Amino acid sequence: MNKIKPTAGQTTPRFADIATFFRLPIIKNLEKLDYCICGVPWDGGTTNRPGARHGPREIRNASSLVRTYHPSSLMSPYDKFQIADIGDCPVNPADLQDSLQKITNFYNKIFNSKTIPISIGGDHLVSLPILRALAKEKPLGLFQFDSHSDTWDTYFGGFKYTHGTPFRRAIEENLIDPKKYVILGLRGGLYDPDDLTWAIDQGITIITTDQFYEIGLKETIKIIKNVLADTPTYFTFDIDGIDPTFAPGTGTPEVGGINVREAQLIIRELRDVNFIGADVVEVSPPFDVNNMTSLVGATIAFEILCTMTKTNIR
Repeated sequence: MNKIKPTAGQTTPRFADIATFFRLPIIKNLEKLDYCICGVPWDGGTTNRPGARHGPREIRNASSLVRTYHPSSLMSPYDKFQIADIGDCPVNPADLQDSLQKITNFYNKIFNSKTIPISIGGDHLVSLPILRALAKEKPLGLFQFDSHSDTWDTYFGGFKYTHGTPFRRAIEENLIDPKKYVILGLRGGLYDPDDLTWAIDQGITIITTDQFYEIGLKETIKIIKNVLADTPTYFTFDIDGIDPTFAPGTGTPEVGGINVREAQLIIRELRDVNFIGADVVEVSPPFDVNNMTSLVGATIAFEILCTMTKTNIR
């Protein structure tokens, strides 16, 4: 099979044709692919400002601005691997539990095909059904870039499935190993001083934004690599981990965060981690300004793809 390549911007203008992730073709036959990029247009777990269900469509549009070769390595993941847009995962906007099951069923097929998925959400609850599919054989490590831990127990009097609870459920379901779990970027106020007590007691490694700026990039990367080592790991990137100056289009923004450049450098340094899947979530186009958050989301997804395929550094 010939190499799958994005449509060249000098062949067809970037503003033309049907929008796909990185201008890749839509190919739904997973047997032909090494990596797939798919949308999960669902925000049924949102507790405040909705809109992340529109993230995949707008990130597809913004990704037309992302060229094929990484700016540091001058390498392209499309030269090494078969990668395509496989479309969107089926969801049910009127039924949370049905959506969770539909998402898991969709990713079961991806897992069984041995294709590595990069998913574009959607709110952060979509990570839970994805993990249910990818962690069927054993618990995974987790690297989470986020301004919130998303390890709360319940919302609104006992409701367990929201975008603030996915990783508590994932630990309870033995999908991720909390001792192989790093959260980077926490900041902002809490509901209670003990909000993080449960996560810390499980053994999760937390690097707050304040700590990141105190210890610096090199020490941060050292901690992440020491925790994850060679563990098969899922990478989840919540766009609200980025300071809202650079990514305002999200449902729960927290000021005082890491900037886009720093996030890119962090991702590039993680090329030795054994990532078996990834997502970019919580881009909410209705709250965006000039599509800048969608562009950040697309750029971060490309950085993650290049890191996973080892095409980001010479």
